[in-house]
Amino acid sequence: MSFSDFDAIYEDEQLDDVEHFQDQTVMPVVEPIIIRGAGNMTVFGLSNRFNVEFPCGLLSRVAPEEFKATIGRINGILKKTLPLNVKWLFCGCVCCCCTLGCSLWPVICLSKRTQLTLDKLLEWENSHLYHKLGLHWRLHKQQCDSNSMMEYVILIEFIPKTPIYRPD
Repeated sequence: MSFSDFDAIYEDEQLDDVEHFQDQTVMPVVEPIIIRGAGNMTVFGLSNRFNVEFPCGLLSRVAPEEFKATIGRINGILKKTLPLNVKWLFCGCVCCCCTLGCSLWPVICLSKRTQLTLDKLLEWENSHLYHKLGLHWRLHKQQCDSNSMMEYVILIEFIPKTPIYRPD
């Protein structure tokens, strides 16, 4: 080694590759938890109750009591609204031939109102509790597994944490 090579600066290509790899790392995305309707009656895809069994994916995130309280509030709304929707659906089906289908509009409007009420409840729950825990609950329409019908499920999504120690 000569004295002239002593002060020479060489680029280390391996170090650049490692830094480039660290910039592109992405936080792993956790699959959302799906809570299906567990009732014996469904009106326009909305079941009359949801399962209160605590999913194991929420084990370290939410207390089982908080989960059951939220599902209990949702089931309470469904218990109040769906029997009325069923009555209007039955009356609408009986009168459907005479009214050319217009007798089904009250059921559609009541079902939409039930969905909006559930959306407001979940929005309130998210803002007061679940967003602080890194979760987002929402009512989601998806296709049933067994047929081509659509159903409403509760989707619990995990909000990714923002890396506060990573420089801009």
